[in-house]
Amino acid sequence: MIKSPEQVREHFKNRRLTVEYGDALETVRRILHQVEREGDAALHRISQEIDGYPVEEIPKRVWREAYEALDAGLRDALETAKERIEAFYRREPMGGFLEAGPDGVLGQLVRPLDRVGIYVPGGSAPLLSTVLMTAVPAKVAGVGEVVLASPPKVHTGILAAAWVAGADRLFAMGGAQAIAALAYGTETVPRVDKIMGPGNRYVVLAKREVYGLVGVEGLPGPTETLIIADASADPKLLAADILAQAEHGPDSEAWLLSAYRELLERVAEELERQLSDLPRAPIAREALARSGLVLVRDMEEALELANLYAPEHLCLSLHDPMAVLGQVRNAGGVFLGEHSCEALGDYIAGPSHVMPTSGTARFGGGLALRDFLKVIPVVGLSQKAVQHLAALGARMAREEGLEAHARALDRRLEG
Repeated sequence: MIKSPEQVREHFKNRRLTVEYGDALETVRRILHQVEREGDAALHRISQEIDGYPVEEIPKRVWREAYEALDAGLRDALETAKERIEAFYRREPMGGFLEAGPDGVLGQLVRPLDRVGIYVPGGSAPLLSTVLMTAVPAKVAGVGEVVLASPPKVHTGILAAAWVAGADRLFAMGGAQAIAALAYGTETVPRVDKIMGPGNRYVVLAKREVYGLVGVEGLPGPTETLIIADASADPKLLAADILAQAEHGPDSEAWLLSAYRELLERVAEELERQLSDLPRAPIAREALARSGLVLVRDMEEALELANLYAPEHLCLSLHDPMAVLGQVRNAGGVFLGEHSCEALGDYIAGPSHVMPTSGTARFGGGLALRDFLKVIPVVGLSQKAVQHLAALGARMAREEGLEAHARALDRRLEG
């Protein structure tokens, strides 16, 4: 199970989102086309065929009843998570600027999106946490309407989380047909401006197909964690964190990098012990076969590999994680010290657990308020500034071969 840096470097370097197409892409395109053309009729028919239920909007009183039926411990967990997520995102700057100077007025208007759609998986792991991690930041950003979609029958925990998060509408619909309804709009499902949230390959392919008609926050791939540990780390905690990632699905990845062979060997032993009574052990074992423990030369090599891998979650299980934080360039989220585990980030730490996967942390970051905002530049130049700038702009336009642009600027000089 212990691997060398040479064995993993190419994999780390060449990662990308791969979706097993098969007939999935053709199926997705057919569903999208039918819903766009037929609206509710196609949406209900496809949902009945795939999920066994027609699409329905679940009223808020049902959300409230689901919340009130929860045990006190889960209600407290949901409320605390909401408070921490909300507090975290209220710290993020979101204002624009509008300044008057010698040349006139320049600025930016920052406006929230009118309506966003959030897809919430509801299969073997109904992700009620995803409701909070997406809807709460949307509300902080000032989004006008937050529309949730989750496969029927919607899990009671998802209903309760929708109530806590303050979402606006919730539809029992799943798969590519849900993405189609949100992207195109139907007689009952409103068209949104942006779609967010994870899902299976049909959902991801559908999001990719409708991008451009609507925005998407990303194309989520299998979840992943990379841990860097030194001799101070606890093998039991490291194994627990690896398995917490591996149980997500057989295509998940969980890597541990360390310069201490004895630590890696003890973690390998601990993994076997903890797998013995793990309910999702078969899934975790498949994921572990795709991952591994890597013996690096030193901390510099560990960080070099981590930046190459660009993990969704980077966990620094180190005695002094702050000492190396400045060297982190590519990561969806960073977790400092073995007690700040990624599982806390999944539920209640504060930042959204929606983070870039499949190496996309090289150019993207975790969900932020800016994902729910649009920036509109404002230009109001003075006549004096126009007289100075128009000739220069016209010179550039003619270099580009755009004569009408140049003449539009020349006419300002005539005035």
